[in-house]
Amino acid sequence: MARFHPLTITNVHKTIRDAVVLSLAAPEGAEFGFIQGQYLTFRRDFDGEELRRSYSICAGLDDGTLQVGIKKVAGGAFSTWANEEVQVGDTVEAMPPMGTFHTALDAGAQRHYLGFAGGSGITPVLSILRTVLTREPQSRFTLVYANRAVSTIMFRDELEDLKNTYMGRVNVIHILEADAQDIDLFTGRVDEEKCAALFERWIDIASVDTAFICGPEPMMLGIAKALREHGLEDNQIKFELFGASQQGRAKQRAIAADAAATGAVTQATVTLDGATRNFEMPRDMSLLDAAIDNAMDAPFACKAGVCSTCRAKVTEGEVEMLTNHALEDNEIADGFVLTCQCYPLTDTVRFDYDQ
Repeated sequence: MARFHPLTITNVHKTIRDAVVLSLAAPEGAEFGFIQGQYLTFRRDFDGEELRRSYSICAGLDDGTLQVGIKKVAGGAFSTWANEEVQVGDTVEAMPPMGTFHTALDAGAQRHYLGFAGGSGITPVLSILRTVLTREPQSRFTLVYANRAVSTIMFRDELEDLKNTYMGRVNVIHILEADAQDIDLFTGRVDEEKCAALFERWIDIASVDTAFICGPEPMMLGIAKALREHGLEDNQIKFELFGASQQGRAKQRAIAADAAATGAVTQATVTLDGATRNFEMPRDMSLLDAAIDNAMDAPFACKAGVCSTCRAKVTEGEVEMLTNHALEDNEIADGFVLTCQCYPLTDTVRFDYDQ
């Protein structure tokens, strides 16, 4: 099971006024090799309270560095600290890279990738874009990047540099909600109707092999619907939910009145770091919270069904998963769940964080 390691901040770079890029160095022996599109889960104490936040890696595999982009969120303790206080030489604790927002690359492939990003949702898409350009020299990438205004475009200069360096292989379409542009189509919000117009006039959707979407959930749902309506299959569409839209955990399910009256419980067996523990848990408590309540250092970050940090495999019994924005259909079929969103339905349940 992944554990937290101290990372040293080697560089701090402002990409826009309220967003920062942190370069990080892992200690010797810690495994921080990443796959394009993955994220890091950080933890830090603020006034005696531990906060965990996940931020996507924005570097490509061949950039020779580990970087994350963090946009300041109003009232966000961690993002405010990262943007206003962090200095070179500071350390921050993080788990090794995680996440499945990627596809396997092939140096001999000739593919067309399509990316949609909203705001700071650009960070994992940028990692994918950079890696595709170096690892698949015959492939090309079209990026549709939605922002409120020119001043809010993260990595604007970096994207321009990529276009100039990889002429003919990178196409970036900026959609701005507030700022008018020469082409009316490029003003407004990226929704289903906007996608249909883009596919008709600017993007050869029939040539797209894989689409990546990272942004607020309503935007992603509209884009995904448009992609399906224009011929893409579900296995060609990859999602990464924009974490800022998921503050807190989904509303807990209502348990049956008779279960509440009788105090229904489940005998749980949990494996973590090679050790197995048994305990009794109430059925109105999530698997994750039950593990933590029983002194297990179970992994988690968002508790919203978004980041997959709390992923485990149910090997016995049945559970109900309320929300899932992170697991693929094949993972669910294999028994994997987000333990922050799962509640037991049977007298016994067994789940394993080590698989």
